[in-house]
Amino acid sequence: MGRTVFDFSNQVAVITGAALGIGKRSAECFAEAGAKVFLIDINVKGGAAAAQGIQTRGGDAAFIECDVTNAAAVKQTFETIMDKAGRIDILVNSAGGFYTQFDTADTPEEEWDAVVDRNLKSVFLTAKSIVPIFQKQQSGRIINLGSMAGLTTLNPASPPYAAAKAGVHCLTRVLAFELGKYGATVNAIAPGTTATERVIAVRNEEQRKMIGKATLVGRIAEVEDMVGWVLFLAAPESGYLTGQTIAVNGGRLMV
Repeated sequence: MGRTVFDFSNQVAVITGAALGIGKRSAECFAEAGAKVFLIDINVKGGAAAAQGIQTRGGDAAFIECDVTNAAAVKQTFETIMDKAGRIDILVNSAGGFYTQFDTADTPEEEWDAVVDRNLKSVFLTAKSIVPIFQKQQSGRIINLGSMAGLTTLNPASPPYAAAKAGVHCLTRVLAFELGKYGATVNAIAPGTTATERVIAVRNEEQRKMIGKATLVGRIAEVEDMVGWVLFLAAPESGYLTGQTIAVNGGRLMV
C-alpha cells in the first residue's frame, strides 16, 4: 500500500464490488488499518474468498452476497450489517464496470439498462440505505468510484458506462449537499483506465499500452494507485473535503 499509515480502528467499512479489483484491495487495506469490513458482491466465490483471505491474515471481515441493483436486496443487506455491527462509518461504492465496447448506435437497450443499473442505480440504492444511518450517527463517509470516462471521452468505451459514471459524479455532489449538515462527507475518485481483472479482459494488450503511453507518467494505472485515495477520503485528514470528484489518471486528463 505504500508508506502512509491509516488507522480505522473501531470503524465499520462497507465495500461494494469487493470480490475483485479496487473494491477487493480497498477492503483488504481497510482491514489492515483496523476496520471491521463487510464485503458486498454478487460474485459469491470471489467475495467469499476475499473475505476469507482477510480473515486468514488476522483481519475482521465478512462477506454478504447482494445484487446492488436490487432495492430489496440492498435494504436487507444494510439491515443485516447494522444488526451485526451496530453502525457503519464508511461506504465505498466500487461495484460497476462494463464488459463489451459498443458505439452508441450498436448499444442494445438491454446493455444500456444493465450497465446504468450496475454503475449508477447501485449508488442510488446504497445511498438510500446509508443516509438515514449517517443522519442518526451525525457522521460518515461515502466514497464513490466514478471514472475518467464520466469526465471526457478519449478512447472507445461504453456509452452507458460513460453516462452512468457522469451521473455518479453528479450524485456525489447531491449527496454531499444533503449530508454535510450531518457531519458526513461524500466524494468520488475518477480513475483513469486501471489494470483490474475486468479491464484486462475488456481491453487488449495493445490498447492498454496505448493508454499507458498517453499518460504523463508513461504507464497504465494499477489498483494500488487508486486505493490510497479511497482510504484518504475516509480518513480524518479529508474531513473538510466534500462534494468533489478527484481525477486520478496520471495526467492523461487535466482540467
